[in-house]
Amino acid sequence: MKHLSYFCGKFSTKMIKLISIPFSVLAYLWFLFSIILFHPIQWICLKLFGYQAHKVSVDVLDFFLITTLNFVLSRAKCENIELIPNGKPIIFVANHQGIFDIVGMAWFFRKFHPKFVSKIELGRNIPSVSFNLKYGGSVLIDRKEPKQALPLMKQMGEYIEHHKRSTIIYPEGTRTRDGKPKEFAANGLKILCKYAPGAVVVPVTINNSWKVFRYGNFPLGMFNCVTFTVHKPIAVAETDFNSLFEYTQKAIVEGVR
Repeated sequence: MKHLSYFCGKFSTKMIKLISIPFSVLAYLWFLFSIILFHPIQWICLKLFGYQAHKVSVDVLDFFLITTLNFVLSRAKCENIELIPNGKPIIFVANHQGIFDIVGMAWFFRKFHPKFVSKIELGRNIPSVSFNLKYGGSVLIDRKEPKQALPLMKQMGEYIEHHKRSTIIYPEGTRTRDGKPKEFAANGLKILCKYAPGAVVVPVTINNSWKVFRYGNFPLGMFNCVTFTVHKPIAVAETDFNSLFEYTQKAIVEGVR
């Protein structure tokens, strides 16, 4: 990847964008093919065979989607995944840079049955994605109605506590365009911790995801390594929330490079 970055540095931005066009077309076609293909597969798996079959179909979909990066000569990797404990409810907390944050965390943390706290718009009219968010255990929040979010966050906390599964939250609320973290909001994490007292909070720093969309939606940026770095987990029951939040935010922000 280093020699690709060096090679890339020899060309002007205009040249790189021009070279990226055919690769980006292939990447978008692959992404579109994947979500259309797996929409009926998910439906069949869930309706006929239940939760576990549906989860397997989503795992395979996530593999298809993360390989979209390969079409623009990029890849994704996860560091320190061995730090994540087994058999406990988990709250993954991460910075947010782009769509591959979601795909990558869903793929790398699939063992922990991750569910998302997502904006309500994603629950409509997107093949595979909307179906999974609506029926796979995630919650959809209308950011125009903050009061509506409270019972849904409570529901998510109780869900992961009961089933020993995980949820993913991006406390910045929206993605950054340049990789620099925005201010973290504490309320969502605080509610999750309150209703999942047995949970472990796992900070995750995401790097280089924003570079895939550095030119906007088209063409895509090339020669990137999107990295997910897991930091030392902290148990909700072992510290007060303010200390937990401060540690989590500091670990994530200091890991951005």
